[in-house]
Amino acid sequence: MTEPITLTRHTLEHGTVCLLTMDAGENRWNTTFTRAFDAALDEVEATEGPTTLVTTSSNPKFFSNGLDLAWFTGTPEAAAAGGERRVFATEAMGLFARMITLPVPTVCAIGGHAFGAGLMIAMAHDVRVMRADRGLLCANELELGFAIPAPEMALFAHKMSADAFHQTIVLAKRWAGPEALAAGVVQEIVPEELVVDAAMARATDLLRVARSREITGWTKEHLYGEHAAALYGPDGPAHLLRHPDRYPSGPGAVPSSHN
Repeated sequence: MTEPITLTRHTLEHGTVCLLTMDAGENRWNTTFTRAFDAALDEVEATEGPTTLVTTSSNPKFFSNGLDLAWFTGTPEAAAAGGERRVFATEAMGLFARMITLPVPTVCAIGGHAFGAGLMIAMAHDVRVMRADRGLLCANELELGFAIPAPEMALFAHKMSADAFHQTIVLAKRWAGPEALAAGVVQEIVPEELVVDAAMARATDLLRVARSREITGWTKEHLYGEHAAALYGPDGPAHLLRHPDRYPSGPGAVPSSHN
């Protein structure tokens, strides 16, 4: 059985660029996928010396197509490969919190569609490089009939302008590459064949600010953690993501447990 996540290390003169590749088809999120991603981040943090991270997908059509709905709503037998459902919300939110505060610079290489949880993990990176001609970014929860939870809104609010945030959250805007670049949702758009190369180039450049994980981690935690410098309500998105049960999910939201 193919592993859902592959991590490779590229050792350079001034440090290491880790390349995390999602290899699970449409890269839909379930507990098994979340834990594999989290284990890959353990390997990133175990890498010695200046280190940066690039995240991408082996699927040219999908970066990540969001929640694994077939797993989440299916029978226990059908859901076996996806892992325990009752712990998913807590573990996935915790993973997004970990990514947004990861103590190394992170770059997301988006070569295809990123929906729902796929957009969340993309926005939790420090920099986003997107394919110019195809692929859409969308928080599509409203189209699926449930409200976006407060922790997810907090994450987007910290990474988007007010107008882009409104269009994303309220109007389920589908961002194509040029629009996403103009709105600051992504930082660069390039042809399909250059997405990973461009992200690797940015990650290589960011090795210059990757010398102290203590400083990088402290800075991100104070931007996005408890009593954050840039506030969404009283706390930052990472704190909300770590404690989703303390905040309203809204009508019709995906429940935090599944019996």
